[in-house]
Amino acid sequence: MPPTLASLVHHSALKLTVRAGGDRLDVPVRWAHVSELADPVPYMEGGELLLITALKLDAEDPEAMRRYVKRLAGAGVVGLGFAVGVTYDEVPEALVDAAEQEGLPLLEVPRRTPFLAISKAVSAAIAADQYRAVTAGFAAQRELTKQALTDGPEGLLTALAAQVDGWAALYDASGAVVAAAPEWAGRRAARLTADVERLRERPAPASAVVGGAGPAEDGGSAENTDRVELHTLGTGRRPRSALAVGTAAALGTAERYAVHSAIALLTLTTERSRPLQAAEQRIGTAVLRMLLAGEPDHARAVAGELYGALLDAPFRVVVAEPAPAGAEADGDPLGGLTEVVESAAARSGEAVLVVPEGERLVVLAADGGGAVAAVARCAAALEAARANGEERADEELVVGLSAPAGPIAAAAAYRQAEQALSVARRRGRILVEHEQLAAGSVLPLLADDAVKAFADGLLRALHEHDATGRGDLVASLRAWLSRHGQWDAAAADLGVHRHTLRYRMRRVEEILGRSLDDPDVRMELWLALKATSGE
Repeated sequence: MPPTLASLVHHSALKLTVRAGGDRLDVPVRWAHVSELADPVPYMEGGELLLITALKLDAEDPEAMRRYVKRLAGAGVVGLGFAVGVTYDEVPEALVDAAEQEGLPLLEVPRRTPFLAISKAVSAAIAADQYRAVTAGFAAQRELTKQALTDGPEGLLTALAAQVDGWAALYDASGAVVAAAPEWAGRRAARLTADVERLRERPAPASAVVGGAGPAEDGGSAENTDRVELHTLGTGRRPRSALAVGTAAALGTAERYAVHSAIALLTLTTERSRPLQAAEQRIGTAVLRMLLAGEPDHARAVAGELYGALLDAPFRVVVAEPAPAGAEADGDPLGGLTEVVESAAARSGEAVLVVPEGERLVVLAADGGGAVAAVARCAAALEAARANGEERADEELVVGLSAPAGPIAAAAAYRQAEQALSVARRRGRILVEHEQLAAGSVLPLLADDAVKAFADGLLRALHEHDATGRGDLVASLRAWLSRHGQWDAAAADLGVHRHTLRYRMRRVEEILGRSLDDPDVRMELWLALKATSGE
């Protein structure tokens, strides 16, 4: 505890006597300052014990003393020490009355007690308090380190919450709560997700203080007045996580040491060294290449414990690229997707393989796991932002997702993801799953400009013939193909005689130079009609 007026009064060597404000002696003293100025307020910061002899004051003038004491109290001076036997033999009653009126503690300093002794006592008490805080901070650091080594981030948060007499929570790169202590703090911390996201937009390292994290019914003892400090964690440009510390009041020196220790330890536990990251990435790249080369046994041997669990169950392949609009933007959409995938996998306790491949990102993630779900949520959020006119070029992605596969079928799954990616790019979509293509129709693919150009070229001669008014060959061909070559049914649809329809189909063959008996020709003509019909 810092020194207080009460501790100075009880200091046996100082012999101080309380003359006013005896009920406010528990206030902390930041410093003891001597000033004989008639108005020392411009030189006060608040929290001082002001020591005077009234050398330049008319301490017996009640009105002057009321103005003087009122100014001191308004400036945050916590006490006034008056030396007797120098300018005045006793403390003037006018000063005592003014101090009582303002509630400002007034201490009588005997002549044999120099002001320097009081200043030394305050200084020594402050130094002792700071030493205790530093010692407590080092003890907290040892305890936090022990918990981090034995129980990981969860144990560290528990120890930190106890050290600050509050609560603590850890967020991942997406702003989701990873762990919290005590257990009830998870719901309270979840309300700060938006604040965490805003903090991540600032240059790292960043911190902020917010309030009102949650009501007492969440399980905590505090009302809706928590003071919450948020700190980003990580050494890169984009923070990988964040720490929240909630307390009922501002942190003291010892608590501040504990929080800074926790920040350092959590950074060490959540950040991997660059050489380790590079080594893991090389292993992941090797595993992917072996899988795509049809060597699952070799891939499993190389994967070891790092990625081995991923190959023991069905996985999906994700291939992602920056959208054309965002290819030259300042942002890093692939980096953002990497953070989302890795954070989700960490929360789910599952392995995930993330391999940068030029301008692409290739991900192998467990089917039905948190990483695949996170990719879908990320794509849905981008689609929603685009629909609301909030599209950002530096965040735009194009993603293809394969069907579930095993190690033996990894190459096929990779091709599926590439095909889905191609369709997503062509349709202007964020994410397309290969299963959607298989379950849907091939007809939407005819919207491709190259297909339309082919169809227009194939049918141009028939349209030119019809434009002369010598027959309706295009409509007749469509009716005949839709009826699978049945003359009577197609003629009835057109309202013409079957011989008229036969004549028109011979003209189609003559004009195109192709036989309608060839099933490939009939298929091409039908697709060309569909591509140019606008259906």
